[in-house]
Amino acid sequence: MSTRRKFLVVADDTPEYQTALRFACRRAQSTGGYVALLRVIQPAVFEHWSGVREEIARQQRQEAETALQLSAEFVQAETGLPPEFLILEADSTRAALKRVLSEDPDIKILVLAASAGRGGPGPLVSAIGKDGTRFGSRKVPVTIVPGDLTDDEIAALA
Repeated sequence: MSTRRKFLVVADDTPEYQTALRFACRRAQSTGGYVALLRVIQPAVFEHWSGVREEIARQQRQEAETALQLSAEFVQAETGLPPEFLILEADSTRAALKRVLSEDPDIKILVLAASAGRGGPGPLVSAIGKDGTRFGSRKVPVTIVPGDLTDDEIAALA
């Protein structure tokens, strides 16, 4: 079991992701931890042509790796350590979180950023607010930061 604190960030295409990533990097750097990036891909559904399904799944995984690689350069620069990539096929982000948090006891903190828009904090933050922070068989602390934090505000908090 690792003695370093692992900060998990859901790597999606929302603007809030960048805020959560910057915050997690600062916390990891200041506490001697490291960052793990979870990218969720939807299962390809083609019942009749398995070759098509396999090709779509391959392309989704390649796109996920490319997206994570862009973030990896930032994480490396901020923390001095490469991030851990977690690419999971799941029906929802919540299902993927349950799986990865149940399987990896080294993940100590989930970092999310709440949407700053009028549409509410976002589906994942709302779900956690409603259902709590139990993911499978364990409870995991969740840090929710405002999605519109500036770099200076993040530096002051982290």
